[in-house]
This record gives sequence, structure tokens and C-alpha cells, in this order.
Amino acid sequence: MNTVLSRANSLFAFSLSVMAALTFGCFITTAFRDRSVPVNIHVSRVFLKNVDDFTGPRERSDLGFVTFDLSADLRPIFDWNVKQLFLYLSAEYATKSNVLNQVVLWDKIVQRGQNTRLELKEMKTKYYFFDDGNGLRANRNVTLTLSWNVVPNAGILPLVMGSGHISVPFPESYESTKSY
Repeated sequence: MNTVLSRANSLFAFSLSVMAALTFGCFITTAFRDRSVPVNIHVSRVFLKNVDDFTGPRERSDLGFVTFDLSADLRPIFDWNVKQLFLYLSAEYATKSNVLNQVVLWDKIVQRGQNTRLELKEMKTKYYFFDDGNGLRANRNVTLTLSWNVVPNAGILPLVMGSGHISVPFPESYESTKSY
């Protein structure tokens, strides 16, 4: 009746119950915190090229290049339940063929213990800003926004948008491409 195995099973079940309660407590103490901080985005250079698309016969599409400055203090986001942040800068814009286009231009992972103050200057996009047509040329409302996923020790993965964005007008003409 009270064998070593039954006592070990009882101890294991009790330990799991305590760990589950502690994990839930860890989640609930930080679940309703506001994870938004002010973000300052400044765009210093925008230019546009018209390049081969390779998706159809003789199709050409817009390829945008953006140089930006980014500053944010992420310290208020970090608490004892945050392991890391996955930051990403995205562009949203509308074209004639699509009401909403969203493109991720740059990303970064910030882990607990790393420098949580972002002061990035003259950054270029990490990923291609490629439109599936000619929707970037003369587009007056391309909005850049910094967002992040909070990766907790326990709980849900909230998606947070920084409080601060910038709308960038794109040029009406293409930069000339040189072929070598």
C-alpha cells in the first residue's frame, strides 16, 4: 500500500501541481502589463528601382531602398517574466491592386541582459522591399512601424506595436540601374 513507488508517485504529482501553480502565478502577475514604449523613427533616404520580377513574362516590379534611424528605450518592457523581444520594422501601404500590403524590412532579437536602448543610425533594410507591381512609385503613404513580440518565461506571446510611426512618401521616378 505505501510502497516506495507509490510514495515517489505522490511526491512527483505534488511537485508537478506546485510547479503548475507557480508557473500560472508567474504568468498572471505580468499578463496585463502595458508593453508599449515610445519609438522614434526617422528616414534619411528613400530611393526606388524598377527591376525584373521573374514571376511572369517580361514583368517589372518596384524595389524600394530605405535608410533609417531608430531609437527606443526598451527597459520598461523587461521584467522577471520576459526572456527576449523579437523586434521588427514593417512597412504598410495601399496600392490599386491591394488594399493592405505589409512588408518586414528589418528585425532584431534583444535578450534579457543585453543593451535594451536602441540608438541605431543610418540603418539599411535587412530584407528586400519588393512590391509585386509598381505600387511603390509615387506612393505618398508608406507607413513604417516598429513592433515586437514579447517572449515570456511563462504565458502568452503578446504582439505589441510601438507608439510612434512615420509615413514616408516614395519618389515619383526610379533611380537608374547600371548593368555591368
